[in-house]
Amino acid sequence: MGDTDESSSQIGGRVEAIQYPIFGACQCGKVTYELLAPPTMVVACHCKECQKLSTSAFSITAMVEASNLVFKGEMQFWSRPADSGNRSDAMFCPSCGNRIYHVNPDEPDKIKLKPSNLSDTRLIQPTAHVWLSEKQAWFQVPDGVMQFDKQP
Repeated sequence: MGDTDESSSQIGGRVEAIQYPIFGACQCGKVTYELLAPPTMVVACHCKECQKLSTSAFSITAMVEASNLVFKGEMQFWSRPADSGNRSDAMFCPSCGNRIYHVNPDEPDKIKLKPSNLSDTRLIQPTAHVWLSEKQAWFQVPDGVMQFDKQP
């Protein structure tokens, strides 16, 4: 475990402290992890691939330094080509299928964590929305967050 850290999250008009580490687990609990420090950014991706992944209008990703994560349990690997020409590698629980994170193999120190399975989900408020060129027409992006038609 790392040292306890704190960051602030704007919830309902008031600032609340988030205590680190935060624990996460897949649906069946066979993969667990600790997030030791705040993410550098939280992104809502509206691309068609993320709509398939989340079975929703977008997926949420927390950009995290790999050194700030400790994983336990067996994970399985899956990969697909990314629009940039890179690869999007993914790790998921082989038992329940819950996606845990993505990574660009050219930047293994930058983890794209799927944070909805954290014990404290206050940090999953997106600071940016990407691939708005493919977003569902009914979704309105909140004011005050960065917006990009594709991948920045």
